[in-house]
Amino acid sequence: MPQDTSTRQTTETAGAPGDETAEREAGKELVAAPSLLSRIRSLPRPHPRRAWRRWKAAHPVPAQVIGIVVTTGALALIVAALVMPNRLETFRPAEFIRLPVEALLGAAVLTALPRRPRLIVAVLFGLLLGVLTVLNLMDIGFYEYLGRGFNIILDWPLLTDAQSYLGDTLGKGTAQLAAIGVVLLVALILAVMALAAVRVGNLVGRHPGHSTRVLLVLCAFWMTCASVNLQNAGVPLSAEHTVTMLKYRAERVRDAIRDEAAFGKIARADTFGNTPPSQLVPDLRGKDMVFTFIESYGRSAIEDPVEAPGVDATLAARTKALAKAGFHAKSGWLTSATYGGSSWLGHSTTMSGLWINNQSRYRTVTAGNGEHLTLTKAFQKTGAFDTVGIMPGVQKGWPEEKWYGLDKVYDAFQLGYKGPKFSWSTMPDQYALEQFQRQVHSKKPANGKSRMSFLILTSSHQPWAPLPKIVPWDQIGNGSIFNAIQKAGKKPSDILTSSPKSQAEYGKSVQYSVTALTQWLERYGNDNTVLVFLGDHQPIARVSGNHASRDVPISIVAKDPKVLDKINSWNWTDGLRPAHNAPVWKMSNFRDAFLTAYGSTPHPKKG
Repeated sequence: MPQDTSTRQTTETAGAPGDETAEREAGKELVAAPSLLSRIRSLPRPHPRRAWRRWKAAHPVPAQVIGIVVTTGALALIVAALVMPNRLETFRPAEFIRLPVEALLGAAVLTALPRRPRLIVAVLFGLLLGVLTVLNLMDIGFYEYLGRGFNIILDWPLLTDAQSYLGDTLGKGTAQLAAIGVVLLVALILAVMALAAVRVGNLVGRHPGHSTRVLLVLCAFWMTCASVNLQNAGVPLSAEHTVTMLKYRAERVRDAIRDEAAFGKIARADTFGNTPPSQLVPDLRGKDMVFTFIESYGRSAIEDPVEAPGVDATLAARTKALAKAGFHAKSGWLTSATYGGSSWLGHSTTMSGLWINNQSRYRTVTAGNGEHLTLTKAFQKTGAFDTVGIMPGVQKGWPEEKWYGLDKVYDAFQLGYKGPKFSWSTMPDQYALEQFQRQVHSKKPANGKSRMSFLILTSSHQPWAPLPKIVPWDQIGNGSIFNAIQKAGKKPSDILTSSPKSQAEYGKSVQYSVTALTQWLERYGNDNTVLVFLGDHQPIARVSGNHASRDVPISIVAKDPKVLDKINSWNWTDGLRPAHNAPVWKMSNFRDAFLTAYGSTPHPKKG
């Protein structure tokens, strides 16, 4: 307290004669401060390049060894970038023990240039190599998850979806760290490749005569290898991989631009575009129609040696249970427009009868209300059906509901779920189906119409951990019963790095979804219920394999024998499991086949 009082008194008496001396002393300190700072600034600073030169002069042998190692590493990085495959399955040592012609051309250019232009060209060359390396890595990821390469025109929005998926699976913090890590990795690749190119450029520039002789020998070797097709472990020693990849990517860009223009005209043409409402699905009037997609339900689930035993046993058991309840089924195969992900492409292809295999086509066909008749919209157009969508995976605005022809949509927030998420899946399929029963299916439309329902189930979505389990239907309640099941389940990190574990859990997820759906039908279906259910795509390559087909199973289930009699000519297999040799259609063929089978009359609309 005495110190506070003294300070206050000093402040209050400011301007007294005694203060002039204090002010002069303070001024001297202010004058002295800049001179002190200037002396600090004038002190010699160590320069990294000078320090390195002094160290080299003092330690010539270690410096020479370090220089050789760095230069060798730079050369190795450049060669690796030029011959790097864009598919994980082709990564093997023989792919990297090749002589790329692009390296020879680049070295020749750098040798001929003066110092300053050589530095600029080397940096640009290195950055180009960095970009190509990043694109190759993108290809590897896309082949692993989507069964195709990265499209530099169409696929950028999918990166946001990937981050959202990571957030739902491993947590938002992990997803943000992963995003930061990816950005830093890209920056590091670009910087390292640029520095490597500069290092090699400086080397050939300092020794142009020797570099020219070495280049002549290497060019002769490359031409010899190319002319006689010399190979190492089946891989040609002469490489022009980068030129090939540049041509491939340029062609992909041209194809994407041409396809976007051509597809608009294709989408405007429609076999049933002008069909009057009275002539659409007349043989299904009065039916309780249910169209359902099971996430990642692919052919691998039924035929892969790891997954098939459990899934096939489930399909057999559920076929018998449904038959006991009076339901019978026929099943076949559809070739999906997508693989590993982008489920909406499978949904829209099946419902529209158009081959929608990329995001550009999807945007084109769903823009506004769309001009192409979807299968679901055909039921709405009749005026005899109320149409409803159950979308537990939708957590934001979904304008596509108009294109699908849905009068009402229940998204993840309208199903009253109070239980835990199961990784990406917002709720177990059994809960979604029970809410569909309570809020929709159990209530007859007030206008006396029939109902067409469109359900997208989510429990079999990757990463397949943790998984829900079937609980007594009368105990589902608000979903809190699933808390203990979710806590006891596996974590995504437990299975993500293991293909056998992922395969096993994927198979269990399909068993769960099929069981939940068919139990719902057995419990709540009636004499008029017609269930059409199918997969949207195969699971990712880590589960289905690098060369799996894109086929998915599809089944039509009904009590009324006339419903299945209408599709006898399709030669589908009786029961829920399609035979190996059952007919395989393109997914885009289903809409017209279904409409025709159930009495719709074509009235084409030109594009």
